[in-house]
Amino acid sequence: MDERPRRIGAFFDVDKTILSENSGALYFKLLYERGEMDTATMLRQMAAYARYKLNLLDIESWVKSTMQTFAGRSEQEFEREANEWFRESVLPTVYPEAIEAVRDHTRRGHVVALATGSTKFVVNPLADFLGVKHLLYTHLEVVDGRVTGRVIEPICYGEGKIYWLQQLIERESIDLAKSYFYTDSITDLPMLDLVGHPQVVNPDPLLYREAVRRRWPVRLYTAPLPAG
Repeated sequence: MDERPRRIGAFFDVDKTILSENSGALYFKLLYERGEMDTATMLRQMAAYARYKLNLLDIESWVKSTMQTFAGRSEQEFEREANEWFRESVLPTVYPEAIEAVRDHTRRGHVVALATGSTKFVVNPLADFLGVKHLLYTHLEVVDGRVTGRVIEPICYGEGKIYWLQQLIERESIDLAKSYFYTDSITDLPMLDLVGHPQVVNPDPLLYREAVRRRWPVRLYTAPLPAG
C-alpha cells in the first residue's frame, strides 16, 4: 500500500491554453513558407484543424498520417530545428496569464505538468521556458537516431491523455480530487471530469456551453508576449 502523502497536481493543455495559437498550425506554416509543403497539403491541414475545433476530426488517424511526413528525419536535427522555431514563432504566442498560473502552482508545491497531443519537439522547449519538469505528450518512434514516422500508442489525446496521466499520478502520488486541469477544448472533457478543480481557458463554443452548464470557472487570457 502506498503510504506517501498525496500531492496536488496542476495539468495544462498547451495549444490555445498556454499558447494563443495552435503549435501544429504554426509548424505547418513554417513548412509552407520554406517550400516543404505545397498549397494543397496546407489547405488540407487547415480543413483538418477546422474539423478538430468542431470535434469532428478522427484525430488518431490524422496524427498517424501526419507524422509519416517526418519519417527519416534525424532526431537531433529535429530537436535543433524545433528549439529555433520555438524561439522565433512559438514563444511570442505564450499567454502571460498562463505563465503566472504555472508559476503560482509551482510556488504552491503542486506537481505541474504539460499535457498535450503534440510531440516532445514542441513541448520540450516550452517546458524548459516555463520550468516544468513533467510532460505528457504524443511519442514518436525513434530508431538509430531517426524518426520512423510511427506513433507510439496511445496518442496523448482524449482517453489516451488519461493513460499517460495515470502513470504520472502513480509515480507522484497525486490526489485528483484536489488537482487542477486547464484547457480550452471540449476534447479534454474526460480530463476535466477527473479533477476536482476544472479550469476552462478561452474555451471553444462546445466547452463554453458545458462550462456554463456545470458552473465551472472560465478564464479569458488575452495578451500574448510581445514579439521580440
